[in-house]
Amino acid sequence: MKTESDRNTLIERFARFLRARNGRLTRELLREPGRFGLGQLPAAKVPDATTEMVCGFCSTGCGMTVHLRGGQAVNISPTTDYPVNQGTACPKGWEALTVLDAPDRSTVPLLRGTDGRRRQVEWGEAMTTMASRFRSIQAAHGPQSVAFLSTGQITTEEMALLGAVAKFGMGMVHGDGNTRQCMATAVVAYKNAFGFDAPPFTYQDLEESDCIVLIGANPCIAHPVLWERVTRNPHSPEILVIDPRMTETAMAATLHLSVRPKSDLTLLYGLAHELLKQNAIDGAFIEEHTRGFDEFAAFVQQFDADRVADATGLSAQTVRDAALRIARARRASFWWTMGVNQSHQGVKTAQAAINLALMTGNIGRPGTGANSITGQCNAMGSRLFSNTTNLLGGRDFTNPADRAEVAALLGIPYERITAQPSWSYDRILDGVRSGEIRGLWIIATNPAHSWIDQNSFRETLAKLDFLVVQDMYHSTETAVLADLLLPAAGWGEKEGTFINSERRVGLIKKVSRAPGLALSDFHIFKLAAAYYGCGALFEEWDSPESVFQILKRLSAGRPCDITGIADYRALDQAGGVQWPYPSENPDLSQERRLFADGRFYHSDGRARFLFEQPKDLPEPASTSYPFQLLTGRGSAAQWHTQTRTAKSDVLRKLHPRDPYVEIHPVDAKALGLTPGGWVVVESRRGSAVVRAFVTPTIPTGQIFLPMHDGSTNLLTLAVFDPESRQPAYKACAVRIRAARGEEVRGNDNTSTSH
Repeated sequence: MKTESDRNTLIERFARFLRARNGRLTRELLREPGRFGLGQLPAAKVPDATTEMVCGFCSTGCGMTVHLRGGQAVNISPTTDYPVNQGTACPKGWEALTVLDAPDRSTVPLLRGTDGRRRQVEWGEAMTTMASRFRSIQAAHGPQSVAFLSTGQITTEEMALLGAVAKFGMGMVHGDGNTRQCMATAVVAYKNAFGFDAPPFTYQDLEESDCIVLIGANPCIAHPVLWERVTRNPHSPEILVIDPRMTETAMAATLHLSVRPKSDLTLLYGLAHELLKQNAIDGAFIEEHTRGFDEFAAFVQQFDADRVADATGLSAQTVRDAALRIARARRASFWWTMGVNQSHQGVKTAQAAINLALMTGNIGRPGTGANSITGQCNAMGSRLFSNTTNLLGGRDFTNPADRAEVAALLGIPYERITAQPSWSYDRILDGVRSGEIRGLWIIATNPAHSWIDQNSFRETLAKLDFLVVQDMYHSTETAVLADLLLPAAGWGEKEGTFINSERRVGLIKKVSRAPGLALSDFHIFKLAAAYYGCGALFEEWDSPESVFQILKRLSAGRPCDITGIADYRALDQAGGVQWPYPSENPDLSQERRLFADGRFYHSDGRARFLFEQPKDLPEPASTSYPFQLLTGRGSAAQWHTQTRTAKSDVLRKLHPRDPYVEIHPVDAKALGLTPGGWVVVESRRGSAVVRAFVTPTIPTGQIFLPMHDGSTNLLTLAVFDPESRQPAYKACAVRIRAARGEEVRGNDNTSTSH
């Protein structure tokens, strides 16, 4: 054994052996390898080097170069030739390594005793307890009484292993991911319109479009690298931004359409009406490649410019002007994010954007498309391979042929695959409230901060018999509630793949050791299988790369086929690969879009026009609650619940120290609110004490709270899109007033939460 690498490999293999048998020995091995005869091995000097991997924050999927010293990561910079970011990075990417080194890292399992206190335990006791508690719950209440809530933050291989172990091994029926909070709407819209969850675009389209329509999207802040690519567009594109607020992106638009909250569906139907009037449609494309256009054309006749103006607050001329700009474009593209997805009618709004692309023939060509930008770093991996509400590879649990195919591909008994589709996230929580679900396993997500209507959520978790939380930090709002906390490794401390918004499969690598006894999520799932007694089913799943080979089998012949990617090394050398990438005749292009041949994934090869009458706001403003609350991203330096970004001194300096609310000067003056002063924002569900940021960028009658603050979801309304079951975070009725002194003094949220 001649190298440090060989030595570490042996230590890790030995540690894996011991973890399944004795946690105490594992700790001793990691701390004192010499006791086991391993410390005397000659250690070769590891030269300084660099390695490339994808960022672990958002779905943009930037390439980052990690600088190594002695085999350990010491710095990070954007990769200059990676096709996604081409040498740029947002503040979060630059600080990606910093957030791994935090004092509140979870380093040892914590188990709550009968006295309510948690104590440190070894992995053996932790996993024995988890298995026995979950088994006893299932024995008393049925297999469906234990469920899991997963994430878009872990690797695709980990997601697939979790879904397989939980459902095929542990017998769970219900499991969903936090991608329900960000991408479920786009998934349903794509499936219904195209026949598969298939975002058609490549980021290059941002540079090739001559009309970019952004709906409920603020990429300047939410996806800065993508906005950078817009700025490199050589065609001086029209940029239409549909958003109630004058966001940073709207300020750079050629036309800002400041619609009333959630009136965007009506506007999109009105644009379709105007395009029909102007005969700005692609009749040949519609005839050859779509179904349902005649019915759609008849439907939108009612959405004339005057009706749209009345519903949206825009002028009729502005509506006509927007349609004319789209009509003039040779390459128009339609992009949306959470402003569309997180709505009570999000699916139909997304489908309305798809309809505009289809009717104008703006799909499958450079600079076109109906394009949903994803939220989390691996939301696309979750959509395809998490085995939650979809069977692996985008299949259907209710389809016997799909179940048989997966059973054969995995070599597991057919009866292990439930025919019952999983409940969605909100329905799982309803099951906890009703007592149907009594055990819950939460992985790499912080719903005690992020889920809608927080007071109700925390009351719900209190009803559980046993709550397991698996996270890299012990300080999150969810982690502190756990009966059992399992310490997990983070990005950069393990290997696997992510899939970004443009369907690019990218590689992450282990460049740092997880602290203490923390393990990768992959190894925790393997331990869960072993202690549950179903480990034999997953013998082939012995490493992330072996699972990648399994995922290739599961993808074969599917729209998401990745069989042409040989292995991790080939993926690394390619700089990421967009699916589909079949083994036969793979397209070697770095940038590829779908539907260039006009063939969609429905059995007849045609896309569908889908539509429905707009619905009123679930909770409109009233005399008692006269403002509409909007929520969204606060700054490019903040990410979701700030579990990671709040650990960085640099990132904390790039956004306001205290939570704040945006309010128009006219409204602030009428209420006697002082700029920078403390105010109370109240809904029918809760209240938040924040500072007033007085700005004309928010319309009168509306206020805006960043999503990152822990008190924001005390206010939000638990309403869901009926098709996607995605929460409608973006609009509810509130009131606002100056805070009293005792409210400010009693507020524990006077600095940004994490």
